[in-house]
Amino acid sequence: MKHAEIETLVKGFVVDTAKGEIDPRVQQVVVRLAADLFKAIEDLDLTPTEVWKGIEYLSEAGATHELGLLAAGLGLERFLDIRMDEAEAKAGLTGGTPRTIEGPLYVAGAPASVGYARLDDGSEDGKGELLFMQGTVYDGNGKPLPGAQVEVWHANTLGNYSFFDKTQSHFNLRRTIVTDQDGRYQFRSIVPVGYGCPPEGTTQRLLDKLGRHGQRPAHIHFFVSAPGHRKLTTQINIDGDAYLWDDFAFASREGLVPPIEHIASAERVKQHGVDKPFASIDFDFRLNAERDTAPAAEVERVRAAA
Repeated sequence: MKHAEIETLVKGFVVDTAKGEIDPRVQQVVVRLAADLFKAIEDLDLTPTEVWKGIEYLSEAGATHELGLLAAGLGLERFLDIRMDEAEAKAGLTGGTPRTIEGPLYVAGAPASVGYARLDDGSEDGKGELLFMQGTVYDGNGKPLPGAQVEVWHANTLGNYSFFDKTQSHFNLRRTIVTDQDGRYQFRSIVPVGYGCPPEGTTQRLLDKLGRHGQRPAHIHFFVSAPGHRKLTTQINIDGDAYLWDDFAFASREGLVPPIEHIASAERVKQHGVDKPFASIDFDFRLNAERDTAPAAEVERVRAAA
């Protein structure tokens, strides 16, 4: 069947059968996606069995809550970021901290504090390296932003996230820090490790067929926001990780790999109120001002809440 014939067929299925009120945008999207799918079936000569196996696969991925992982692993989430970067550049918005993917593991409602927070609950003391991370949130002109909100979350030393990993305490390794009068934030935590897709899960099964691994480098997620500024979704990677530039989710970006300093001097240890060496990361965030000509930076999607 020729592509023009397929387009006519899809119009007959979706458009010509409409009897009630329609949503024009939904109709436009469905017509395009259905036509592209039908064309792919024709061009690739997919069998009915292959089509139904694909439907079964997507059903399983949805039932096991892996569609978010699949979106990251196929580059869909990174592609959306690329389009947003292009739209912001076209609107004249440049110089902000690079964005990168949110991933599927954010949980709303983490406890908030001003200036400083301890993220970990102490259950992994001695298992991971102690970490202090600190910096300043600036606006596009380099002026500190007091009262900015820094939401932070990361995995534990086993690569697992609280809420999804029921063995962890509520909001372990998750906090919201409101910057102080100088726009500063700091938190104490443990250095996270990377993680991989569930070995028997739907995402990894597909990656196996594509000859790809499902590993992520160690990283820390952030939402950073302030009134009148565009919300930043980003993450920093832990320098030195074996998968630093080989992330299955394509989230590694220049500008998001700050140096990590390992502190052992007795004076610095004492200054931080701890009794052992620690790792330290300095990282500043720069937010762009909101602009009407740019698409919304806030992404509406279903997120977990505890």
